Amino acid sequence: MNIVVLGGGYAGVMSAARLARRTRGKGVSITLVNPSELFVERLRMHQVAAGHELAHHRIPDLLGNRVVFVQGCAKAIDTVGGEVTVSAAGGMRALPYDRLVYALGSSTDAGIVPGVSDHAYTLNDPRLARRMALRMAALDEIGGTIAVCGGGLTGIEAATEIAENHPALRVTLISRQRPGWMMGEKARAHVIAAFARLGVTVLANAEITKVLPGAVALAGGETVPADVCLWTAGVRSPALAAESGIAVDGGGRVLVDASLRSQSHPEIYAVGDAAAVRQAWGPIHGTSQSGMPSGAHAADCIAREMSGKKVRPFRFGYFHQPVSLGREDAVIQFVRHDDSPRHWYLRGKAAVAYKEMISRSPITMYGWVRRYPLPAALSKGGRATRKPFMPL
Repeated sequence: MNIVVLGGGYAGVMSAARLARRTRGKGVSITLVNPSELFVERLRMHQVAAGHELAHHRIPDLLGNRVVFVQGCAKAIDTVGGEVTVSAAGGMRALPYDRLVYALGSSTDAGIVPGVSDHAYTLNDPRLARRMALRMAALDEIGGTIAVCGGGLTGIEAATEIAENHPALRVTLISRQRPGWMMGEKARAHVIAAFARLGVTVLANAEITKVLPGAVALAGGETVPADVCLWTAGVRSPALAAESGIAVDGGGRVLVDASLRSQSHPEIYAVGDAAAVRQAWGPIHGTSQSGMPSGAHAADCIAREMSGKKVRPFRFGYFHQPVSLGREDAVIQFVRHDDSPRHWYLRGKAAVAYKEMISRSPITMYGWVRRYPLPAALSKGGRATRKPFMPL
């Protein structure tokens, strides 16, 4: 059997690593395709943008010798012939598959507001994040303004990291809602206190209409100066699935059944941000917290299929919202299975240690799951995920 995994992010690498153990000795060929051989730690991209250097991890080293790594970009999926066309250094090549794991993730939607693609940075690519870091380093000498657009967890982490690492720059966070609206009141208060301590100006309930050269335009005519603009709001999945005739939702995510199989092509599993996954309590939003368990589940389902066993539904519940606030502070909001906040939270040094453990854990986990049958999720959602749900 030929198994091809498209995408070397958190979910894709987890799926390939898990398959390496679950299919050992069964004559299975596993291939993972990714444009770069370096693993991108999306959890840390705000650190790169702020000017920090990260350790380099090669995907082939994370996967071991049971998985063939192909450096290239998937250009087309022939769902009838069971073949993926890949553009690699040696030219175009075809990879046949009996099972396909679609793990191409998502990226910040630069087309959501006029001017974003032309005048704003995103955290989609570490190369772009490094260019942003160099631009801010140059501004350190003369002073300047930074606008971070989006008050979600990524925007919060980016704004505080930049403010801490570049104290000479004036950082403004612009958000349609209160920053950290998904947290409980006490955890959110700690975030607001961190903004004040680091000198981050917050513009909440603000609607951005356009990103201009050197400024961000708001509804009502106001403009916010921005020598550098970082856009963190809105995501979209790659167009490859839709272009290949695979059923997707309005955001380009593959529509899946309860076991993460494509509703239109059951030989294809979709995982992570690339999949429109639902539980009985509602849809899952893309994070590494849900992506890695979904990748492991797809691997387990393929192994069960090979053994003639029935595949099981995917069960997942959220556990926490870990948020760094620079290198010296953090807050951890513990949550219910549906990501709604509990009363419990951590802050300060304990939260810094917790957040760093979470950020490091995927690299360690990949090595362990190749050898041992470890659980990939902190929570399966308890009784809430035992109920049936209707796929999208």
